[in-house]
Amino acid sequence: MRTGKSDISGWLVRPAGGHLWAVLVTVLAACAAHAARVGPDGGMDNAIVVRAARTWLAGGSPYDDPHFLYLPSAVLAAVPQALLPGAVLRVLVPCAVTVLLALAWACALLLHRVPLGSRLAALGLTGLALGFAPFGHLVRLGNWTVTATVALPLALLLASRGRWTAAGAVIGAAVALKPLLAPVVLLFLFAGRRRALAAAVLVPALASGAAALAMPDPAGFFTRTLPFLLHGDDGFVRLYEASPAAVLPRLGVPPALAQGLAAAAACAGVLCAYRRWRRTDPGPLRLAETGAGLMLSAFLVSRPSYDHYLLVALPLLLAGLPYAGSVARGVWFWISLVPQVPGLTWPWLESERRRAFRDAFTLCVLAVTVARRSLAAGPGAGGRIPPGRAPEPERAPAAPF
Repeated sequence: MRTGKSDISGWLVRPAGGHLWAVLVTVLAACAAHAARVGPDGGMDNAIVVRAARTWLAGGSPYDDPHFLYLPSAVLAAVPQALLPGAVLRVLVPCAVTVLLALAWACALLLHRVPLGSRLAALGLTGLALGFAPFGHLVRLGNWTVTATVALPLALLLASRGRWTAAGAVIGAAVALKPLLAPVVLLFLFAGRRRALAAAVLVPALASGAAALAMPDPAGFFTRTLPFLLHGDDGFVRLYEASPAAVLPRLGVPPALAQGLAAAAACAGVLCAYRRWRRTDPGPLRLAETGAGLMLSAFLVSRPSYDHYLLVALPLLLAGLPYAGSVARGVWFWISLVPQVPGLTWPWLESERRRAFRDAFTLCVLAVTVARRSLAAGPGAGGRIPPGRAPEPERAPAAPF
């Protein structure tokens, strides 16, 4: 990381003034308050999980609702919310989601060794809240994607400090709540971390297995939810999916061909992520770009794949801005985000049911940008680090966290 006066990174890592923090707090408070006013019962997506928990408490099967796409362990995790009145959830959920998004940003900064009191810390989160539409969407929906948004940078932070097993447990806990981070187990395979891989697999397996025993339909996730995820037969959901597998058929491409193209792109992305991992350059970019590459590759082919899924990868990439050669230093990174600027009207794409085309553009361009970075940069391209800060090796002894 260059910190010279002529480089933007030097300005970004210096302490932020009080006025920047005041602006950030105001923006986040306004975002949560708006969501509390317009979102009934803590957000539409959160309501799905809470309703599933209430159905279970009443003796029914959570999987009677085809839109409940979670493992059985998520039902038990939602029980505390199911016991609260709607008026409380309406305020509590958007506030909790906003706090978790701020925590995710903090973990991404710590991974990149950027001070939490820096200008990048304040301006980056302010920019995400004001300039990236999926941020507001996630707060209003109360979607449990926020758990994955926090878990990925936290797990990578632990891995960077040599605590790989703890990182695996964090990923496993996130998968138990929502299976979104399942592709990250490939990172543990790349790194040869068997204990971390075992933790990532066993935690959700044991939690879901135990929860399933309390369900009237223990195999509901496999008999109902999994077929729904594989086929994506819900016409309403399909209108909001951002993956090429869902968007291309809306442009006249045969569904089978669209699915094949998306799968090929996802496989290419995984190979690029593996190549990025094999480049053992020092610094945090290796972990961040490998993790982000794996998740973006999965979003290219997963069904469903929504705009707020991008928040799983974006903070990891944006926090690397001070590093020379990072993805966030490239022009295509910023071009990919242009369709997500709130309030910007796009001809023929004004309808909410057509915003999936904008989301697909962001997803595809961002995935290609990360993949090109993985292929183009040579050894040692991980950027410079601040003077006086030695890079922490991947296998360093556990450090206090």
